[in-house]
Amino acid sequence: MLNRLDDFPIHQTPEPIAHPATSDRNVYDRTWFNGYAKDASYYFGVGMAIYPYRGILDGAFSVVKPDGRQYCFYGSRRAPTERTDMSVGPFRLEVLEPMRRTRVVLEPNESGLSCDLVFSARTASLQEARQTLWSGTRRVMDSTRFDQFGRWSGWVETPEGRIEVDAEVCLGTKDRSWGVRNVGEPETGGAPRTTPPSAFFLWTPLFWDDHISHAIFFDDAEGRPLVREGFTAPLYDSEADIPGVEDGRDHRMATARHRIDYHPGTRLARYGEVDLVDHDGTVRTISMEPVLKFQMKGLGYSHPEWGQGMWKGELAIGHESFDVRQLDPLAPSHLHTQQIVLTRDNEGRNGIGVLEQVCIGPYAPAGFTQMLDGAKG
Repeated sequence: MLNRLDDFPIHQTPEPIAHPATSDRNVYDRTWFNGYAKDASYYFGVGMAIYPYRGILDGAFSVVKPDGRQYCFYGSRRAPTERTDMSVGPFRLEVLEPMRRTRVVLEPNESGLSCDLVFSARTASLQEARQTLWSGTRRVMDSTRFDQFGRWSGWVETPEGRIEVDAEVCLGTKDRSWGVRNVGEPETGGAPRTTPPSAFFLWTPLFWDDHISHAIFFDDAEGRPLVREGFTAPLYDSEADIPGVEDGRDHRMATARHRIDYHPGTRLARYGEVDLVDHDGTVRTISMEPVLKFQMKGLGYSHPEWGQGMWKGELAIGHESFDVRQLDPLAPSHLHTQQIVLTRDNEGRNGIGVLEQVCIGPYAPAGFTQMLDGAKG
C-alpha cells in the first residue's frame, strides 16, 4: 500500500510508509495547535490525527471567549491511504513549509464556525523527552513530541461574530506527536485492575520578550516523576531568522518542579508555579495566574461522543457549544483543560502562555484519594 511520501527517502522500516512499525492498535500521528490573544480576549484550538490501524482520521476546531461560551466543530472520516491528505469534510490542514508555516481552513458549515488561519513559526523545532508510560507490564503510551512557538494571522468566524487574527496580537504553540497512546473506544475483557487508574499531566509553554520557556510533567499517583523536563529557547522575529529545523540553542534544565493551588472542590488550577532548575543549582521560579479557560473536550479529548479515534462512519460532522463556567468541573470529560496564564518570574520578567493540566484518580501531592474527588477548601 503506497502513498506519495514513499517517493521520498524517509523510510525507517522495509515497509511502505502506510505500514506503522508497531502492531499496536493505538498507534497515532497527530498535529495540534493553540492560538490566543495577548489580552486573553480569545483562545482557539486545532487538532487533527490519523490512526492507521483503526482506519480513522479525525479533527476538531474550537474557540472560547471571556464570556465563557465555547464553540466546537468535530469531523471524522475513514482514513485515506494518502497521508498527505489532511482533510475531513470542510476542515483541512495544509503544510505550506515544513517546520515553518501551516494553514488551517474550516469552510462554512452548520456549526457556525469557520476560519482561514496561517501559523508562522518563531522558534526552531524543540523535541520533548520521549514519553513512555506503563500500566502494570503493558506499555500504554510511547510517543515522541516536538513543539514550535509562533504567531497566527487570518480570521475566525463564530456565531457571535468575526475575530480578526493579527500576527502582532495572536500567539500560539504547535504540537506534533506520534507513537502509541490510549485512543478510541476502551478495550473490554480480561482481568480487572487491582489498583485505580491515575494520571497527572502538566504542560506549560510560555512566551517571554525574547525567548520561550517550557516545562512538561508526568507524575504517578504518589507524585513521583515519570517525565520531568524544562527548557528555554530563543524566540526569533520571523521565520527567515530561524537558522534550521533545530538550532541547537535550546537550554535543557537539570530538572523542573511544579506547585498547583486548586479551586476548592475541583481539580482546576487557580494558581501555579514552576521551578526551572539549572545544572548549577540556579532556580528560576515562574508564577502562573489563569485568566481564560478552554475545555479540551472541544478538541475531542475524553469527549463521550466525539472522542479521538472513535469510529463515526465514512464521514461524520458534528458541533456543539457550552458555557465553560457552568460545567461540572469533576465530570471525567471536563478534567482536561488549558488556561491562558499571565506569568512572572523571580527576576521580574513578565510573560504569557498556557497551563495545560489533567489529573485523574488518586494523586498524593494534591490530597486526591479517589477517582474524582476535588481539592479541599
